[in-house]
Amino acid sequence: MRLLLVEDDTELSSSLHTRLKREGFAVDIANNGVDGEFMGDETPYDAVILDLGLPQRSGLEVLQHWRQRGNRVPVIILTARDAWHERVDGFKAGADDYLGKPFHFEELLVRVQALIRRNLQAAVPDQKLHCCGLQLDEEHQQVTTPDGEVFDLTGTEFRLLRYFMLHPGRILTKSRLTEHVYEQDFDRDSNVIEVYVRHLRRKLGDWRIQTRRGQGYIFIDPDKPELPL
Repeated sequence: MRLLLVEDDTELSSSLHTRLKREGFAVDIANNGVDGEFMGDETPYDAVILDLGLPQRSGLEVLQHWRQRGNRVPVIILTARDAWHERVDGFKAGADDYLGKPFHFEELLVRVQALIRRNLQAAVPDQKLHCCGLQLDEEHQQVTTPDGEVFDLTGTEFRLLRYFMLHPGRILTKSRLTEHVYEQDFDRDSNVIEVYVRHLRRKLGDWRIQTRRGQGYIFIDPDKPELPL
């Protein structure tokens, strides 16, 4: 899962970045409203953690601009302000959830997970993604094969497999996979995606992830035709 954290408190953003990565998220960071708004429009994030008191452009303005342009990315607002009218303004602007500072990381984590689950409820109704005979357990980061074999997944393997399973039969370019699975400072010319594809093939079978030379990869669903890019 790919998150955008828009927070100008460097100590807080660094701590959240580290702890969210441990939970299996890819996290991009912006430290002002202008950059955060641009990044939120350019990349399809699974959720955004947005501070209200940002330099250059307030979080409230950023959120309003996203919604005016039809950007429906799920947003949790973080703020040190505890006045009720600030919370109301945030919800009116299109916030999906609200968490006041200071807060416990565990509460933020469950709120992020709940928000993403709600947004993907049609695809993942029971916290388990079913596709192509596989069952992906989001809570435990495990995949179960049709014959009942269970594999534990690393954070990167989990994010990559989840993205494949949400887009079966569709050709996915390496750059698209990299943008979703890794963070903004990742070397996109590396062969790390290829390495993790090989890891998944060893666990699930070579036939499940096919290479389209010059195009990318396709996650095979025997019951569905191949879709365009």
